Parts: sequence; C-alpha cells; structure tokens
Amino acid sequence: MGRIVFDTAATINGWIADEHDSLSWLFAVPGGEEPDESLLPSGATVMVEGRTTYEWVLRESGILEAPEKWQEFHGTRPTFVFTHRELPVPEGADIRFVSGSVTDALPAIREAAGDGDIWVVGGGDLAGQFFDAGALDELAVSIAPVALTGGAPLFPRRVESDRLHLESAEAVGQFARLRYRIMAAETTA
Repeated sequence: MGRIVFDTAATINGWIADEHDSLSWLFAVPGGEEPDESLLPSGATVMVEGRTTYEWVLRESGILEAPEKWQEFHGTRPTFVFTHRELPVPEGADIRFVSGSVTDALPAIREAAGDGDIWVVGGGDLAGQFFDAGALDELAVSIAPVALTGGAPLFPRRVESDRLHLESAEAVGQFARLRYRIMAAETTA
C-alpha cells in the first residue's frame, strides 16, 4: 500500500491561494508555471482534489474546451473529487466524484491506487480531513518567495511538532522544498 501525500505550493506566510482562489502569485514565480519535476510526487497513481481546486483547474486551464490539457497535469491517473455538486467532466478524464467523509471514501481511493501513492492536490482543508482521519502520511510543501494578505490556508489545523518529522529541506530554484513525515498521534492511557 502506498503513501497518502499532501503535496502543494504555499507562500512564505502559509497561503495556498489568494482571496479570490487564484494561483496567479505562484505562476509569477520563476519555475511556478512549469515546476521542476522534483517538486511533484513521482509515485502517485491517484490524485485527490476538493471541489474548489477541481473547479479552478477547469476554469483556469480551459480544459472543458481543450480536454487534452487534462493529461498534461493529471495524466491517466484516476482523480477523486470531493463534492456535493454536479460538475462537468473533461472528455477522456477518469474523474470519480465522492461525497461524504474521507474515511468512507478511502477504501475506493486506496483500491484505485494499488501499490502507488495517493496525491492530495488540494485544498488544505481536504488534506486536513485526511490528517483528522489518521490517513495522511506526508506533507510536502514548496514554499514560494511570496507573501499574501489572505486566502486559503495551507493546513487549517493545529498540528504540534510531535506530529511532524522533517525528512528533508532543500532549495529547488526559487522554492524551499520541505518534506515532513506525519507521525501517529500519541495515545494516553
């Protein structure tokens, strides 16, 4: 069974999107629009997105009009989208809409992933739900040299240092790449 990884980019003050759910700040950073391959999880066989992320991808990329663009980022991987709404699907994309809890959806997501990793693309609250369910194995963040005044927070949960173990920190172009292993919660008797 593979790992479940929340891998994303964020500003130096912890936002993954601005107040208008825009990532224009990210694409303005050298290497932000076409990230270095080392900034993307290589073993992911399944992707997971929230509704806001999915709708942003459809809107900003014009994928419904040019469905071949879906393959450029998502490839042929199944993509699970958490939503309670009816949403369009790009032609040829393997989209699987789910509603309800992460715990309820997890068996189908793991089955689709096989031995590969599961990449939680966004957003931060969805990744937090995986964390709350005890299912998140890694948090990988590419910190951009940008500060915003507000928006969508990276990880809207209180998480103490005993739950995060720094695995690596490196410079990749203009980004500081941080990888943390998620530690199991200590139980008290």
